[in-house]
Amino acid sequence: MGNVYLEKPWLKNYDKHVPPELRYEEKSFTDLFSEVVARYPDKTALIYLGRSLTFRDVDVLSNQLAHFFIKSGLKPDDVIGMHLPNIPAHYIAVLAAQKAGCITTGLSPLMTAHEMAHQLADSGTKIVFTVDVLYSKVAEVAGKAPFSTVVVSEIADFLPGVKRVLGKLLKKIPTAEVKPVPGKTVLRFMEALKGMPKDRVAVKRTFDDTIFMMYTGGTTGPAKGALLTQRSYLSNRQQTLAWLDIKPEDIALSAFPLFHIAGLALGGFTMTQGVTQICVPNPRDTHFIIEALKKYRPTFFVNVPTVFFELLKKPEFKALDLKGHLKWCMSAAAPFPAENIKELESIIGEGNFIELYGMTEMSPVMICNPLKGKKKPASIGMPFPDTVVQLLDTATGNPVAPGEPGEIVIRGPQLMREYFNKPEETANAVRNGWMHTGDVAKMDEDGYFYLVDRVKDMVIVSGFKVFTRELDEILVTHRDVQMAASIGLPDPERPGSERVGCAIVLHEGVEKTDAKKEEIRAFLKERIAPYKMPRVIEFMDELPTSGVGKVLKRELKKMMSV
Repeated sequence: MGNVYLEKPWLKNYDKHVPPELRYEEKSFTDLFSEVVARYPDKTALIYLGRSLTFRDVDVLSNQLAHFFIKSGLKPDDVIGMHLPNIPAHYIAVLAAQKAGCITTGLSPLMTAHEMAHQLADSGTKIVFTVDVLYSKVAEVAGKAPFSTVVVSEIADFLPGVKRVLGKLLKKIPTAEVKPVPGKTVLRFMEALKGMPKDRVAVKRTFDDTIFMMYTGGTTGPAKGALLTQRSYLSNRQQTLAWLDIKPEDIALSAFPLFHIAGLALGGFTMTQGVTQICVPNPRDTHFIIEALKKYRPTFFVNVPTVFFELLKKPEFKALDLKGHLKWCMSAAAPFPAENIKELESIIGEGNFIELYGMTEMSPVMICNPLKGKKKPASIGMPFPDTVVQLLDTATGNPVAPGEPGEIVIRGPQLMREYFNKPEETANAVRNGWMHTGDVAKMDEDGYFYLVDRVKDMVIVSGFKVFTRELDEILVTHRDVQMAASIGLPDPERPGSERVGCAIVLHEGVEKTDAKKEEIRAFLKERIAPYKMPRVIEFMDELPTSGVGKVLKRELKKMMSV
């Protein structure tokens, strides 16, 4: 019997507009953007709090900032840190870094000072961009990091003068004090641009040069920098644009933060396609998102499940009829319960909801539900063109049969070059050109994939495997459970074994009682094997999540092990 995965059974279910193989243009990020500016100079590139910046505006501003980088002594491949929300300065700085031949790295505002100091030192970041309301975190770690300069933006930058002054005066626009840092140059974003030439900067970059250094957490040790190349990132751009049929006339509303690879992918892919983007400075501001949906009528809308759940609680969101202009709506970064999809599709249109699967090391997308074809409940979809996925037995390393769980290993042009200065970690993750993801999935006979769990989140109870994602999905079908996350905890009665623990967020108004725990256990008893039954249940007001809404199970383990 041949290897069913290498036969690519998913190809027969591709949308008609998606070819199984693509021809990849070897044009750099800045080359692609220059073509967009030449074609659509006066088209709106960014909509920010009612202000519009054209592609020509963004081009000129990024030229000025690129000149600033070069004047500051930055050389090709030097690293610039992005500690910003989705405001114009972030888009402009990413583009300017590319023009100057530099590399950017995203710095999440949710990182601890220790985590940020590690990333800044490990990457050798030379200049950090931040915003005044987040500046204190950068100042806190300044003595432990090698950067020489901090460029500070404001939420009010790029707003009309009256709106900027009144917004600050009336405290409708948040601001914070920016104090000097010993040994570092601190200046405002607008000061960095002042007096800089507007002529084009275009440091030559090859398709094999690094474009981004995006940090990702490992199963052990501190976060490591995945080196994405012009080739890997821009190959994934072509795959994504082809799969989702993204056109220059589209309008994008994405709450994915640009400091995360998901936001950086969508932002960069669409910026170099001539798409208008609506900036979302605060992804948790559901009122802002609802108003933007009403006013700007985006053609696609991207978010994480936790924000969608918050939107679905709002009567004004449920009252929207987006079917007239919204082509599709996407969720990523965490599982979206199948039973909630129908509720969302009643607003966005039946069949318009898409889930995908990606990871930083794959620049980042490799599996996605079809745009127009059949979408199967709970499926993450099918591999992109030129992308091969296999599921391997975690014990033997052999391919598993369709329907059986195995670790996802993947190969495609979107694969990163390596982990920065981590040859052993690279060799462990990438073997013979295949990325070993650490995720467990199943594939059906049509070539659709279904995530089962993370290998490291799998719980071993007396030798039996418990896939925590399966348990989480069953728990959220209980009428009183809003969110759930299951983990493995050491079993004090059986050394070397584990027991299952569940953290549960109940719907508003439901009391957190021992009786409710027993009711949930009785509910599970009818649906799961006895060894999967949680020995520990804790009710929480909220689950710890990352910047893109992914539940942080490692944090839960710390909280529930106390």
